[in-house]
Amino acid sequence: MKSPLIPIDIISIYKNKLGDLLPLPARMAKCTPDTHIAIFKTAEALAKKGGKLILSDLFRSHDMQAQSHQDFISGKKKAFSPPPGGSFHESGRAFDLDLKAMKIELADFWTIAGKFGLVPIIDKPQKSKSEAWHFDCRGSHQLVYQYYLEKKGTNFKPYTAASASSILAIGVQVDTFGQNQQAAALQSCLIRLGKVIGNIDGQIGMRTQTALEELGINFNLQNIGGMLIEAENLVQQKFPAEFVLPPA
Repeated sequence: MKSPLIPIDIISIYKNKLGDLLPLPARMAKCTPDTHIAIFKTAEALAKKGGKLILSDLFRSHDMQAQSHQDFISGKKKAFSPPPGGSFHESGRAFDLDLKAMKIELADFWTIAGKFGLVPIIDKPQKSKSEAWHFDCRGSHQLVYQYYLEKKGTNFKPYTAASASSILAIGVQVDTFGQNQQAAALQSCLIRLGKVIGNIDGQIGMRTQTALEELGINFNLQNIGGMLIEAENLVQQKFPAEFVLPPA
């Protein structure tokens, strides 16, 4: 099973003609189940401090990410935005927020957010820094980040590898892998299941085969889709929060 994207109803920076804040637009208002829970638990905790969690961005489609990257390249957008395949926004696992609406110090927000699995992408809690507004809910893909940080994989930087892993997990294509999307998704699963198989590159070698066999998955290059389903089922068992829909 792929990690599902579900709609989320949360207030945004966008306003109507009367100046009232509107919900985040539907094209952006999608996230994974664990991100959904993390956002609302963080919003609840922040409200107790007198602040509000108001978003400006969340999910981005491939085309939306491509436009964001182009805006950065052209200078229209100052903050760095990677090309498609390199952002947690593309898997509904990253959001941008209104820093002023928090009403608390950023360091204090980091503490609150961290309790619910949200992590910043800057090294110090300074509101003046670019991307101070950006937070990820990486879930099991943090394991891919750590894997690459430890140089067990070398074809991507850790953040790009983890982002690509999260995008594959929702069933969206990552251009880098061309026709080998299922093989790359399978490798992502194996890493999150604790196996060392080299790079996520869509090229299945002996280490991938060994890892599959250790997990009790019959190796069959003619049925990569079948192997992927079995691996995804194991991932779902290990990380159920990424698949369980929140109560209606």
